[in-house]
Amino acid sequence: MKISYTSGSNNSPLSFQAYPRGDFDLESGISKKSRKPKRSPLRMIQSVGNRIRNYYKHHPVLLISMFLIFVITVITMFSVYDRGLRMMPSLWSVEADEGNYPFPNLKNLVMVAGHSVYVSSSCEKVDKEDSWFLEPYQKHKGQAASFVTHIQKGVEIAAIDELALLLFSGGETRKDAGPRSEAQSYWIVAETKGWFGKGDSVRSRAVTEEHARDSHENLLFSVCRFRELTGSYPHNISVVGYDFKEKRFVDLHRSTVRFPQYRFFYHGTPSSPNSREAALKGEALVITQFQEDPYGCSGSLHRKRIGRNPFHRSIPYPKGCPEIASLFRYCGSTPYPGFLPWAE
Repeated sequence: MKISYTSGSNNSPLSFQAYPRGDFDLESGISKKSRKPKRSPLRMIQSVGNRIRNYYKHHPVLLISMFLIFVITVITMFSVYDRGLRMMPSLWSVEADEGNYPFPNLKNLVMVAGHSVYVSSSCEKVDKEDSWFLEPYQKHKGQAASFVTHIQKGVEIAAIDELALLLFSGGETRKDAGPRSEAQSYWIVAETKGWFGKGDSVRSRAVTEEHARDSHENLLFSVCRFRELTGSYPHNISVVGYDFKEKRFVDLHRSTVRFPQYRFFYHGTPSSPNSREAALKGEALVITQFQEDPYGCSGSLHRKRIGRNPFHRSIPYPKGCPEIASLFRYCGSTPYPGFLPWAE
């Protein structure tokens, strides 16, 4: 009998496969499935690009419309997200209802800028230089008395205006003076002096701002503190300090916060006669520094701020004044251009 081994179709009874189709391991006798070649990411991108180009040839208007809709949707989403962040005062504001502010009826700010820390254990030596922690440039006869004059001037201004909040401003700026703030020192002196005979009308609306490290922060932080205590921003601002610092406050610091000049008042008192010449020279240097760096965020002014925070106090602002949070982050050489509640 003759056997034919010709190959043919799978339906032919004479055809057979010696080994299964695909990969076959002769040693193990196991058939392996064929692997499809992987497509590289580059080829996939090219393929998608070719499809888009082909689709554009046939439907250019439709494709452009879809792209524009996508862009507008993305822009709208980012806009809504940004607006939502701006409208979330609960992240920044004090945990209090609007009707629970300590001084909701007060409209004007009287700020006394601190210059030293009271270190005496006696309350009867406020006029003595050894009762205060003084830097070498401050060690002049009459220096302590000038601090008391500032405090008294602030009390007198607040006594005239029943809608004024008296705010002593100044942080824990001297390590050797201990963790005592300039603001608390001034409040204690006012208390010791019986509020200069005006305690009945002023004491209940006299508070402190205890984080400022220089004159710019005296103003900015006090405005934020006012908002924290009253729920609004001051209509008028009165600043008490040395007479030779008027230009610094009125022309420079006021401009950085763009507060209207006709609602800003500076009350200067003279420094001690023995320190006058040195004070004027030092003031000229500081004015030059603030002219070059209005917000004090770099260079020598920034280093001075760091040095005046020896106890590493965390500054809480702008938590109490969310409407001007971006002003606290601004560090330009020109006045802050954004929205300010009091700007005109």
